[in-house]
Amino acid sequence: MDPWLIWLIIAAVLAAAEIFTLTAALGMLSAAALVTAGSAAVGLPVPFQFLVFTVVATVTVLFVRPIALRHVFQPQTERFGVDALVGRAAYVVSEVTGLGGRVRIDGEEWTARAYDETLVIPAGKTVDVMEISGATAIVYPRD
Repeated sequence: MDPWLIWLIIAAVLAAAEIFTLTAALGMLSAAALVTAGSAAVGLPVPFQFLVFTVVATVTVLFVRPIALRHVFQPQTERFGVDALVGRAAYVVSEVTGLGGRVRIDGEEWTARAYDETLVIPAGKTVDVMEISGATAIVYPRD
């Protein structure tokens, strides 16, 4: 069997293993095996193929993998779902107190409570959504 074909098989096995582990290390080793397969196809002797594999694997694991992991584990920049409603303006549909009320946020009606339980917010006022607790918006009046 040709050496380049063996390196291709190694690259495929490592790539398949990376799918199950998701560590990025096996993916880097798979890339190194793929580069080595190319060097073997050109006709590089076997000892130099191992040298190519070692150099490429070392470079990718030490330098490329940390960059890839940094991009994967970045903190979430966008807020989704109910978290995206916090900080938005809402229109009071029915009087909001510390016990309950109704507000309209982006065209949807939500049950609401006043952030300060002593406040009574009349219908027609604009409020800010301070937090979402379950299906209830906790609101505070705008000045």
